[in-house]
Amino acid sequence: MRNSAWRTGAAAAILVTALAACGGSPEENAAGAGDAGGAASGGDTIKVGILHSLSGTMAISEVTVKNAELLAVEEINAAGGVLGKKLEPVVEDGASDWPTFAEKATKLIAQDKVATVFGGWTSASRKAMLPVFEKRKALLWYPVQYEGLESSPYIFYTGATTNQQIVPGLDYLKEQGKKKIFLVGSDYVFPRTANKIIKSYAAANGMEVLGEEYTPLGHTEYSTLVNKIAAAKPDAVFNTLNGDSNVAFFKQLKSTGITAEQMPVMSVSVAEEEVKGIGVDNIAGQLVAWNYYQTTDTPANKTFVAAFQGKYGADKVTSDPMEAGYNAVYLWAEAVKKAGTTEVEAVRKAAGGIALDRPEGLVTVDGDNQHMYKTARIGLIQPDGQIKEVWNSGQPIKPDPYLTTYAWAGGLA
Repeated sequence: MRNSAWRTGAAAAILVTALAACGGSPEENAAGAGDAGGAASGGDTIKVGILHSLSGTMAISEVTVKNAELLAVEEINAAGGVLGKKLEPVVEDGASDWPTFAEKATKLIAQDKVATVFGGWTSASRKAMLPVFEKRKALLWYPVQYEGLESSPYIFYTGATTNQQIVPGLDYLKEQGKKKIFLVGSDYVFPRTANKIIKSYAAANGMEVLGEEYTPLGHTEYSTLVNKIAAAKPDAVFNTLNGDSNVAFFKQLKSTGITAEQMPVMSVSVAEEEVKGIGVDNIAGQLVAWNYYQTTDTPANKTFVAAFQGKYGADKVTSDPMEAGYNAVYLWAEAVKKAGTTEVEAVRKAAGGIALDRPEGLVTVDGDNQHMYKTARIGLIQPDGQIKEVWNSGQPIKPDPYLTTYAWAGGLA
């Protein structure tokens, strides 16, 4: 019954490209499926892979997720490790290039023999890695919110799926009377799929989409697009831009004189780290939808923020993807302890139902689809760069990556 939940999203061209890219050498292929997990724990340490963009357009977002995952590894080692062994991180750079993510994932599994991998940010990177992990029956822990319409037995999704971020963001705009929206996104899997969902929601909820525009990742010229938005006069913009394109977009939006009060922008890929890069003067007063903020008021978060700033600097901020990456290491470690082994199938089975008190609050692994129960939070960016929570869902939301509980979403998957 469990296997009926595993369906992957429609991105055939990307998957075919990734399969070609991740073929590996004859020696790597000889290692074959199932070469992750057990081999990684044969010595005095357990190797774990950390794979993020440490260079390129996505480095603005991913470097700090890598740092949060390394902090979790350090803390777990200081507490005695896992199964009596210390974790040994093997860090690789995906370089903001999707075939590179597939190649590096293959290396981590086949050559480095890691027990698991924590990594990725964009859906393009995840789609490129997915066939690698499924072919080799290895585990990826993916820490970032995404567009849903996917599940894989070899991926644990520790960020939000659609009904825990995008749908609450739309609900909030509707409740605020924002019925005419303009869609802006980067030109790849996540924004295009997210906007398909947003258009279905809008049609069923009395909202009107006035425009839909995409730009390449890394794009920096937004004057023409900003003029289109101004001419359309939407009540709000729903923003799915990723990486450093957000810097140019918000700077150029502000230069038009349009204020957040006049036309709020709801962003789902701008967190505290991106606010620093954009410049708070360019984005204060705008809205974001996440599951965690540095200001989230839990005892576990106070400990997390203090530990992160103690390691990386008092001026450093924490963010939702960082916290989800940090959580991923702890969730995997808990599943390994429960299973008594790093063997992949045993860890997968053990992970279902694990519930931990994390900085964002209670996080529970849904064993059916390997997504997390998470609390949705809408935030308002403050003049000091922090994010003030203005709404939350009250309790963790069951993950529904295929939106099966929403009548308006029929036919999206």
